[in-house]
Amino acid sequence: MSSLPTKQQILEWISDNPTQTSKRDIARAFGIKGQSRIDLKRMLKELEAEGHLEKRRKTYRDPDKLPPVSVLEVLPPDADGDLFAKPLEWQGEGLEPRVLIIPRSSDPAMGGGDRILGRLTEVNEDSHAYEARLIRKIGTNPRRILGIFRKGAEGGRIIPIDKGVDKEWRVGPGATHGAKDGELVEAEGAGPKARMGLQNARIVSRLGDPTEPRAVSLIAIHQHGIPDDFPDKVVAEADRAKPEGLGNREDLRDLPLVTIDPADARDHDDACFARADDDPKNPGGFRLWIAIADVAAYVTPGSALDREARKRGNSTYFPDRVVPMLPDRLSGDLCSLHEGVPRACIAVEMTLNADGDKIRHRFTRGLMKSVASLNYREVQEAQDGTPNDKCAPLLDDIIHPLFAAYECAKQARARRQPLDLDLPERRIELSEDGKVASVAFKDRLDAHKLIEEFMILANVAAAEELFARKRPLLYRVHEEPDPTRLDALREVAQASGFNLAKGQVLHTRHLNSLLGQAEGSEFDELINMSTLRSMQQAYYHPDNFGHFGLALKSYAHFTSPIRRYADLLVHRALISGHGWGKDGLSPEDIEQLEQTAQHISDTERRSMAAERDTNDRYLAAYLADRVGNEFAGRISGIQRFGAFVRLDETGADGLIPVRTMGREFFHYDGQSQTLMGSDSGLVISVGDEVTVRLTEAEPVTGGLMLEMLELRGKAIPKGPSRGGKSGGKSGGPRRSKAVKSGVRKQKAARKVKRTRR
Repeated sequence: MSSLPTKQQILEWISDNPTQTSKRDIARAFGIKGQSRIDLKRMLKELEAEGHLEKRRKTYRDPDKLPPVSVLEVLPPDADGDLFAKPLEWQGEGLEPRVLIIPRSSDPAMGGGDRILGRLTEVNEDSHAYEARLIRKIGTNPRRILGIFRKGAEGGRIIPIDKGVDKEWRVGPGATHGAKDGELVEAEGAGPKARMGLQNARIVSRLGDPTEPRAVSLIAIHQHGIPDDFPDKVVAEADRAKPEGLGNREDLRDLPLVTIDPADARDHDDACFARADDDPKNPGGFRLWIAIADVAAYVTPGSALDREARKRGNSTYFPDRVVPMLPDRLSGDLCSLHEGVPRACIAVEMTLNADGDKIRHRFTRGLMKSVASLNYREVQEAQDGTPNDKCAPLLDDIIHPLFAAYECAKQARARRQPLDLDLPERRIELSEDGKVASVAFKDRLDAHKLIEEFMILANVAAAEELFARKRPLLYRVHEEPDPTRLDALREVAQASGFNLAKGQVLHTRHLNSLLGQAEGSEFDELINMSTLRSMQQAYYHPDNFGHFGLALKSYAHFTSPIRRYADLLVHRALISGHGWGKDGLSPEDIEQLEQTAQHISDTERRSMAAERDTNDRYLAAYLADRVGNEFAGRISGIQRFGAFVRLDETGADGLIPVRTMGREFFHYDGQSQTLMGSDSGLVISVGDEVTVRLTEAEPVTGGLMLEMLELRGKAIPKGPSRGGKSGGKSGGPRRSKAVKSGVRKQKAARKVKRTRR
């Protein structure tokens, strides 16, 4: 450049490139050499004096607020003993704001000069502008231990709860944190490694009775081998990360994207915006933008962060905590699309026609700025006519157009007919002391469905884009039901008086027709549950076998790279396919694609099992003081040893052992999922309404034992036989059609071999 830039041009460059703000970076950007560098230095000093810039070490930064998660330097205690900190990433005008540290009793000691990673809350106080909660000290990442504390004469020992681990830890008298004998504790390694004898540990958190509710998620984490602490190299790498600037990205900061998440969401990895298409060739159509956090910019192939993310495979969610795939510096800060903060993203612009069909799409790597972080409930209330102060200004230009685009997209969904199961989920709410406060149905608002449908559209676009560019990727695969399971579903349907077509290629519309026949009848839940049981598990694979449940020919996971490694690989494939940078798929990524697919499919199932076990334990603890009470429920599963019941009130599953059903023998039919009494003819089927008594609740295992009192509204007779051989007459429990024939034909399971190329 032959002449110096204007002050405004310098400010725009610094705003667009927050990681390249030294005098050398600015000079290189504008081609300033030789004596002109002196004039540039003068201009920067003038901007600093005018308050437009603040010099931090050798860089200049634009004004901005502190990010929600920030690196802080602890100051010495003041006269009142309070700990304040100064932010090390301040980009605002004038002096950096004061940050008051709010310590917890379990926090380690902090002193002047310590560097910490803190979660910030903006406040309006005279003495400080932010309050911070400690996430951890920078540069310290001690090993964590979970176990039972056994008190001794001097301190005590920690006995790990991990299966197969017999190594104990020594706790000194000053490191017990007041723990009592028999308590479940969380501790960290302390002092140098001992060459002989027990390692030293310091208790950092008392979790109380190991049977108490708040301990169960930690037990599940350890029992299922879910990594819950990050190696030092990973933490250090995350700490070194800096915000991505505009660079070669498309500037999307003027696009009014919003995030819509649960009210308690800690991270925001997707944002959306919609408007009516102004193209006269597409009347009634919409333009829909979906922007996803650009995690690939921070987690590069072969890095320590990448290896750890692949190892974890995904984040794991419990009622009281999240075990994240990425450190909080990324998941809660740099990769989270916080309101009003510039964030790197990979976005897709999709055009829908008036019938809801996607007619084109375009991917880009950009820099965005969310105009609002919203939650589902407030968005739904705004759409329904009662907006709060935050949503009211967004109604006409953002919220109403999003719902209009969703109504348009629903038309294509209705034609496609994805599987439409009606199995309401329940949400466990915890009190401050970690106990279950309530168990309620999860909301199923149109705002939820809107985001789900938009994310499906974006995932389809990613799969189609990479297939068209002949790029390797991981597909999300959901194969059609196994023929044997389908036969079992067909028999349950026929026994209930419904029909599932046979002798044709199965489509989701056939299953939806069956679900529609059962809707509102006494067999509604039976058919829904039996249909779910007939489904295969979804998994990841580099070959495309389609997604049966969504009725899609190709599908990939693109929209959640903060919490799923599969999505990160899809992002890298898009980067490579478009030539956006050197952080795309590496040769090692491609070589290991099939092994990675298997591994992350396994980690997903591991997380699901840990989450299920944790919920079972919470619910068992919740019901422990209600042993002896009666509950309504439905039979959710049948096995030789008894019947499983899902309780209507809580969604908890309990077992009615077959030995408690009387003295007669019960015949088990796995294909029709029934138990039939040999004397009475009493038939117990999946979906039957029952009244049960809770006889046992064991929080440690999550087990519930039940006694059946009523079946389908009829009392269960007691005695050596229920009704004799003439059981099943008018007034007694019915027999299923599948059992009345007496002897069932044996059916050989047909095996379907799929050729994968």
